[in-house]
Amino acid sequence: MSMKNGKGKKSRAIERKAKRAPRIKGAEVAVHVTFRHLEPTAALHQYAEKKFAHLGRVLKRPGEVHLVLEIDKYRQSGEAIFKSGKIAATATEENTDLYAVIDLLTDKIVGQLKKHVEKVKGKKMRAPSTPEVLAAAEEI
Repeated sequence: MSMKNGKGKKSRAIERKAKRAPRIKGAEVAVHVTFRHLEPTAALHQYAEKKFAHLGRVLKRPGEVHLVLEIDKYRQSGEAIFKSGKIAATATEENTDLYAVIDLLTDKIVGQLKKHVEKVKGKKMRAPSTPEVLAAAEEI
């Protein structure tokens, strides 16, 4: 049985997990919930905070979400505005259940943020290395 630095498999796994924890957690996202035409409930507020807390993982920077939940007769709708620095993403949704509205809003915002992150990654171009430049010059 081989041991690396005198440590067993389990202790190395625990160390890896401890190192990854800060990276995986992501940045903090402040969630502000506004209720229109309904009584504010702690359950809805906690559910919204739990769902929107994952946005920090996507963007890897702190931000804040303003969530407006509204009921008009039989229509239950919501609007979410996410801001982080110069980045802003908005989404609106209607459904028969406010929990479903929150789920759909998070999906829309996450999609917008992922698209933004991919766009930024696509713009980052690296300069060609010396061998690549020489190889291109030889082909010409």
